[in-house]
Amino acid sequence: MVEVPDSVLALAEQRARAREAKEWALADQLRAEIGHAGWLVADTAAGFELSLKPPFEQYASLTDIPVPDVGDVEQGAISIDLIVDGWPEDVRACIEALLTHAPTAARINVLDVGNIDGVGEELEQLASLHPRIKIWHVGRNLHDIGWANALNFLIRADAAAAHVLMDISTIVTGDAITPLVEALGAGVVLTGWRGVNVNTDDAWRSFVAAEIPGEVDAVLSYLMAVDAVAARATPLTAKAKFYRNADLEWSLMLRAVGGKVVMPAMELPCHQTRHHGYFDSDTDYRERESRKTYDRILQNFRGKDWLLAPRK
Repeated sequence: MVEVPDSVLALAEQRARAREAKEWALADQLRAEIGHAGWLVADTAAGFELSLKPPFEQYASLTDIPVPDVGDVEQGAISIDLIVDGWPEDVRACIEALLTHAPTAARINVLDVGNIDGVGEELEQLASLHPRIKIWHVGRNLHDIGWANALNFLIRADAAAAHVLMDISTIVTGDAITPLVEALGAGVVLTGWRGVNVNTDDAWRSFVAAEIPGEVDAVLSYLMAVDAVAARATPLTAKAKFYRNADLEWSLMLRAVGGKVVMPAMELPCHQTRHHGYFDSDTDYRERESRKTYDRILQNFRGKDWLLAPRK
């Protein structure tokens, strides 16, 4: 590990004092000086962290990324959106499968949070070979940014009419994108590879896998497509910091404003590898944030059986 030079550490400590005194202009100036010295500074609950500046442009946070107003949606355009927080080999496998099987006109947009395990360099190498890949690098980690904020950013950052949101654990083995996108329209605003329904028999305490294709209460974020207009009008709540249950909450939010959520009739050509977002996340954080989101589901939707999909 490279030792932080005393001069850079002094700048970071001076910046921390400036922030404490609410001298924001000075704090920004000191951040720039730290950057010119080849380092990045990230604010933490304990103060700050310093890391070597990577060989590509990396923003301190989502709010620092200069994303223009994309305006009206681009009809017919598809964006495939990925949040990446490490696992370079899995990321490469996921993206290479998309490059092979997804529609050639579909754009692949990637938000790299934290450049964990050098995944940023892996992404840049892929992007250098495939111009359809666009990457934004952010210094903060996903815990700080929040899963919902990350997805909302990706939806705002591209004018595509349809956004396919997927986890890097999902590997397509054929064109799994087109059937999802084609299922949108005629009131359908969200479609997904795996659908679930609220278990009303136990007072909304659980969801059960949907066995019959068609309209469902919710779809899971392993692989799903959303209408961009609906997604911008009803974005994920920023309180959803962890993915688990957040996809269920968003599905119900979209249904509550009149949108339909469906699981396509055909079996999609894809499979799932190890889902790091669940199995390799901090257990306490995972359970705490998942419970917070489910508690919001119960508070906001429990008992509103009228917004659920028709039961067959």
